[in-house]
Amino acid sequence: MQKYWHVIKIGFANTLVYRFNFFFRGAFSLIPLLATIYLWRTIYRGQSGPVAGYSLAGMISYYLMVTIVDTLTAVNEDDWQIAADIKDGNISQFLLKPINYLTYRLCLFFSGKMIYTAVSLVPVGIFIFCWRHDFVAPAGGLAFSCFLLSTVLTGFLQFFMSYTMALTAFWLLEVSTLIFMVFALEYIAGGHLFPLNILPPMLSRLLSCTPFPYQLYFPVGIYLGQVKGADLWRGLLIQSGWVLFFFILARIVWNRGIRKYSAVGG
Repeated sequence: MQKYWHVIKIGFANTLVYRFNFFFRGAFSLIPLLATIYLWRTIYRGQSGPVAGYSLAGMISYYLMVTIVDTLTAVNEDDWQIAADIKDGNISQFLLKPINYLTYRLCLFFSGKMIYTAVSLVPVGIFIFCWRHDFVAPAGGLAFSCFLLSTVLTGFLQFFMSYTMALTAFWLLEVSTLIFMVFALEYIAGGHLFPLNILPPMLSRLLSCTPFPYQLYFPVGIYLGQVKGADLWRGLLIQSGWVLFFFILARIVWNRGIRKYSAVGG
C-alpha cells in the first residue's frame, strides 16, 4: 500500500499545479447553472403548483445538488490520459513493475477529485450561500447517509465506466468520438439536464435499466426525498451492481487488451 500512497501524493502535487485552472473552471461552470435556475423561475411563474413533485425551491436545490455531486465524482481528464498512455506506449512501464494500473489510476482519480473539490468549494460555496433561501435540507438523517453512500458509489461508477471506455484505445486509434458519445448520453440520461422523473413513466423505467441515472440523478434524488422506501434500497443495490459490473468488465478488457498491445512508442 505504501507505493499507492506515494501515487496519491504525486497526484496531489500534479493537481496542485493547476489549482487556479480548477478554481476558474469551478467558477465559470456556475454560469450555466445560473441560467438554468432563472429558466425554471420563469417556468414556475406560470405554474400554480409543483412540477413533477418539485416545488421551485426543490427544483433549484436539485440543480445545486447536481453541481455538488458532479464536482465530487465527475471524471475530468483521466480517460484521455489512459488512452494516451496506451497510444504512446507509456503503459509499458507499468507492465514491468509490481504496480496494478487500475489501482494506480484510481489513486490519481481520487487524489485529483480531492484537490478539485477543495478548490471548487470557494466559488460553489459562495453560490450556494447566495441561494441559501432556496436550498432545501436533506429529507432526513437516513436519506443523507444513503446520499453519501450513493455519491461514493457514483464516483466509482464514473471512474470504472471511463476507465473501461479508455481501454478501447487498445483496438481504436482514436477514442474521442466514443468518449463524446457516452458523455452526451450521460448528460441527458444521467439527470444533468433535467430530473428524470419528469419524463413519461415508461421512458423513466427504461432509463433505470441503464447505469446512467446512477451517475447523478439517483444520489440527488435520495437527498431530496424523491427516491425513498423500497425504491431507495433497490436503487442502491442496482447501483452497487453496476459498479461491480464495470469493475469486472474493466479487468476483462484490460486482460484482452494487453494481449493485443504492441508497445508502440514505448
